Amino acid sequence: MFVIEDELKKLPGSPGVYIMHDSKDNIIYVGKAISLKNRVRQYFRSSTKHSEKIKKMVSNVAYFEYIVTDSELEALVLECNLIKEHRPKYNTMLKDDKSYPYIKVTVNEPYPRVVFARRMGKDKSKYYGPYTSSGAVKDTIELLGKIYKIRTCSKKLPQDIGKTRPCLNYHIGQCKAPCMGYISKEEYKESIDKVTQFLSGDFAPVLKMLNDKMKDEAAQWKFEEAAVTRDLIESVNHIATRQKINDNNDLDDRDVIGCAVKKGDSEYLDYEAVICVFFIRNGRLLGRDHFHMTSEDELKEQFVIESFIKQYYSGTPFIPRKLMLHTEVEDINLLEEWLGKIRGGKVSIVVPKKGEKEKMVELACSNARLVLEKDAEKLRKEERSTIGAMEGLSEILELADLHRVESFDISNISGFQSVGSMVVFEDGKPKKSDYRKFKIKTVNGPDDYASMYEVLTRRFTHAMQEKEELREKGFDESTGSFTRLPDIIFMDGGKGQVNVASQVLSELGLNIPVCGMVKDDHHRTRGLYFDDRELPIKAGSEEFRLITRIQDETHRFAIEYHRQLRSKGQVHSVLDDIPGIGEKRRKALMVKYRSIEEIKAASVEELAATPTMDMKAALAVYEFFSEKKIKV
Repeated sequence: MFVIEDELKKLPGSPGVYIMHDSKDNIIYVGKAISLKNRVRQYFRSSTKHSEKIKKMVSNVAYFEYIVTDSELEALVLECNLIKEHRPKYNTMLKDDKSYPYIKVTVNEPYPRVVFARRMGKDKSKYYGPYTSSGAVKDTIELLGKIYKIRTCSKKLPQDIGKTRPCLNYHIGQCKAPCMGYISKEEYKESIDKVTQFLSGDFAPVLKMLNDKMKDEAAQWKFEEAAVTRDLIESVNHIATRQKINDNNDLDDRDVIGCAVKKGDSEYLDYEAVICVFFIRNGRLLGRDHFHMTSEDELKEQFVIESFIKQYYSGTPFIPRKLMLHTEVEDINLLEEWLGKIRGGKVSIVVPKKGEKEKMVELACSNARLVLEKDAEKLRKEERSTIGAMEGLSEILELADLHRVESFDISNISGFQSVGSMVVFEDGKPKKSDYRKFKIKTVNGPDDYASMYEVLTRRFTHAMQEKEELREKGFDESTGSFTRLPDIIFMDGGKGQVNVASQVLSELGLNIPVCGMVKDDHHRTRGLYFDDRELPIKAGSEEFRLITRIQDETHRFAIEYHRQLRSKGQVHSVLDDIPGIGEKRRKALMVKYRSIEEIKAASVEELAATPTMDMKAALAVYEFFSEKKIKV
């Protein structure tokens, strides 16, 4: 039994991270400390003045654990990782989980490509960005393709030169076909150099070249071609104006961070905050974005910004040289050291007091205030449809503290390729990282009840086994991929499916409420089946809409997986049945011979001369068709 007073006496005076759990083993708060003994004891001293949030959190602590680190920096890193992983209820949380696109130039390839990238990879390619708009990135890549005729295919060059015909881009004048050897490596590199010059912000050479080209076309009465070139000029000017803000005195990459805070007027949120970030790269403002943060306690701007920095920059692929804030935060030196280690270079955190930089930070704050006011109603509506709907379901089902829902469904066609789906909703929102797919292994034919029995048994047996393994290794049980159990299980069906789930839970010794989502004759949501009775839900209510979303998402996920397996089963060639013939050799044979009939008529020598084939593989193909006498 965990006795808090006794455990407080055992705390070391070392730096580390402390983790607070509630009675259901949920992690509700994560913090770091220079001295675990001093910091954790403060929470449980009656003489210490605590905020309402801390009082509420402490009242829900059933037990705590801690991890000792060698330094405060290690504690900061671990704290960031744990908060991002578990999203504890009483930590100030960043609501948005975004990734920003890059333009990637694969300069490590002999014939480089210009492609869309969601993350910066640890390779030798050049990355430009991040950009705040995926659409702008795709438009820019398309524009560069039109101007410089860069290849878009993924062929391995120069190995694959001349092996296939040139693609459509060559025929419409948007590629110089390096795959056919129509352009030398040196000429192609010149085009790539101009691309990197353009992406670095030097638009003048491109505009001059296009203007000269348009004049020449007009002089030769090629008015249609001149109109196309004119459109390209307008596209370049559009991209150039997006980067118009320029600080000639400081060409560093930097993020400008502003903050706005107010007391929430929603019954589900006590305090709200918006962070606004301006992304400045090479002295140019590429764009801005905003992030919502929530807390159950009064928010101070310094604390909000510090929480944002820890959560956002622990996951973003790019960290600039400098962060500009409008107010001081605690542990600036520690944050700079941490960010520098991630970036692999020095990072400065500054608070400008005057001049243009101070005005830029104030502009970010003004944007944050505008977004906070503008999105207030949107946030209230979102909270009503998610957290509010979950609280409504708790009242209808007379169950307390419902946060995590797991919903299950079976999909098959007459028993063929039966699959199961598990979707997860937390506080009324889908948590797609926890979705799971199951391919039915033990059931033949269309038996949904037996299939569901298998799915649920596998899901919860796996959870129990993983918990035991983690416990034996001395790790936190909640860190497993399957160990987090739901507060309630939703079944896509009525009494029959609920009984199957109840049987599985009983056999495994688990006590989790099970609820059926009942549909009417028109396959529309009608109500809930719980405790041997059907509970009607008012149509149009937030609870009704949430149940419908869960049911539809569970059904969609199952059907999507089933369709995927069917597609894989249908893509099959007779060549796949030949030993030693894999995907590459199959494709090479079909490219050379175009049909099975031609392959069947080829000699061993001709087959062996096919790219990727050798004499052994050629003999296997020849003998296969000779012995089987396959008719095509």
